Amino acid sequence: MAIAPLESLEFANCPAETAQYLVVMLHGWGANYHDLKPLARMLDLPHCRFLFPNAPFPHYQSPQGRAWYALEREDFQGLPEARDRLFRWLQTLPESTDIPPERTAMIGFSQGGAMTLDVGLQFNFAALCSCSGYLHYEPQRRPGNFSPTLLIHGTQDPVVPIQAAHQAKTQLGQVGVPLDYFEFSGGHEIPAIALAQISQFLNQHLFQKET
Repeated sequence: MAIAPLESLEFANCPAETAQYLVVMLHGWGANYHDLKPLARMLDLPHCRFLFPNAPFPHYQSPQGRAWYALEREDFQGLPEARDRLFRWLQTLPESTDIPPERTAMIGFSQGGAMTLDVGLQFNFAALCSCSGYLHYEPQRRPGNFSPTLLIHGTQDPVVPIQAAHQAKTQLGQVGVPLDYFEFSGGHEIPAIALAQISQFLNQHLFQKET
């Protein structure tokens, strides 16, 4: 059976055909592809095209909300399909955008941060950023190098406790993922101080790539 492609929104701070870099942003549980678009404007990254995919499943509590998988069950019901659909969609981007993986970054928030770590680490992207995210499973070593990865988390996060970030930092480091780690005094959010860290990280790892 054919797998339906993910829907997505787009924002660019330059004509899309002249964009040199691509940033994919994954929303969290119960939000949708509109949620992180304001952050793209606030990041003010030059020569960038932003894509915001919609999670594949409807959210049971919100008519407009979406979910990457069910959170009501400990087995992450729906994760295999979401992982497959996101992976296939990401594979199409070099051709559809004319921007290669080495000039592509992924940013995810909460459940989207977990998907960024799960699926994004399978690609050789320039950079990954997980905000208030977590690991689905213990990561495994693989041949080749992992993408530079930034973990950002609020120390008072009531939704995804800071211990999830500590665990991700430890386990990702053990399999060789090059990590930056930043904690801020706050909750389940992406405040200005976190945006500044993301911007600095992307300037270091995305915009330093040869074009």
